Amino acid sequence: MDAAFTAEQDEIRRTLREILGKRCGPDEVKAAVRTAEGYDRELWQQLAQQLGLPGIAVAEEYGGVGCTPADLALACEETGRALLPSPLLATAALCTPLIATLGTPAQRSALLPPLAAGTLTAALAVPGPALATALALTGDNAAGPWSGGGRAGGVQARAAEDGAGWRLYGEVPQVLDGHSAGLLLVAAHAGGFARSRTLLFLVRQDAPGLVRSRQTTLDETRPQARIQLREVSAELLGDFGEPGDLGGGDGSEVLAALAATGRTASAVLAAEAVGAAGQALARTVDYVRQREQFGRAVGSFQAVKHRLADLYVRVQAARSAAYYAAWDPEQGALALAQALETLRVTAGEAIQLHGGIGFTWEHDAHLYFKRAAADELLFGPVHRLRAYAADRAELFTPHPGKVAV
Repeated sequence: MDAAFTAEQDEIRRTLREILGKRCGPDEVKAAVRTAEGYDRELWQQLAQQLGLPGIAVAEEYGGVGCTPADLALACEETGRALLPSPLLATAALCTPLIATLGTPAQRSALLPPLAAGTLTAALAVPGPALATALALTGDNAAGPWSGGGRAGGVQARAAEDGAGWRLYGEVPQVLDGHSAGLLLVAAHAGGFARSRTLLFLVRQDAPGLVRSRQTTLDETRPQARIQLREVSAELLGDFGEPGDLGGGDGSEVLAALAATGRTASAVLAAEAVGAAGQALARTVDYVRQREQFGRAVGSFQAVKHRLADLYVRVQAARSAAYYAAWDPEQGALALAQALETLRVTAGEAIQLHGGIGFTWEHDAHLYFKRAAADELLFGPVHRLRAYAADRAELFTPHPGKVAV
């Protein structure tokens, strides 16, 4: 393993930090999240055109930059520093890898170029508040009722009466960037109860019967929507048999692709959380240097120095874990757990060290705390990330010939 960054990676980080420093300050973030889309479309197009940000990990044959998911993770560390509200996570980290893995050649050729160019955004719709389970981060996605089951609930898929395509019916209450995405990837059950299998379907934003409503969320920089599908026409992602044909596999390929996407996305999320934690710490250090109490800077007190030193060690350890996960996505869940915990602790300490102004709307410290809480709700919680990683590693599984103490 070569832990050193390449010149291209350093240039991407430098350019991205420069652009976001000019265009994505706290006031700009608050203004962007109040727009109908929930992000600054002009800034999104600038990042797409100048840096190819949404297409960093897309192959060049589809109009992407042709880099690796590790490069996307490094870029997301910078977007995390700025708390950038954008469809980058939903589009580039969740949907694009699924289309690249499962899509037919025609689907990849039609969808990946506009996704890489930033002219098309996408969102992954998973029934119920079970995104972490669907991505195999907190549990096995091959078992359990996370997608609604074949009897009822979730989203049900059936062949159209005329035999042309599929129809979807159901509701998804939490879809990251679902209100503004031009394309939805919907996880739905096909085959009924007898041969239930989870498949992914493509739904366009203008499909008849599709109802989307933006929800009020704890973290406005992570907008979510409620998606209702009322006999919506959909296209099956991949080639798993014709509509109504039960012989197109058991859906294991879809579950495996979701799990692989979860591993990569967890590394990206870990890097993003580390960026946010590092910036929250840097802002707090600047504040305690300026704020005076009893005739001296607050940061000169030994107790404050100790707290800041502990946070620095946490952030550096989480950053090392995130970088390792970017190189080896198999460790993504553990890196994500450490990064989310670090962000939560750092943001909480930042509020404490800012005193009474820390959790007021007029100050920006609360934005980092809300990002920490919202991310843990979406992709955690931390203890479940670690518990499932321990189960997969069989850390607590008794072995023959050994006596448990």
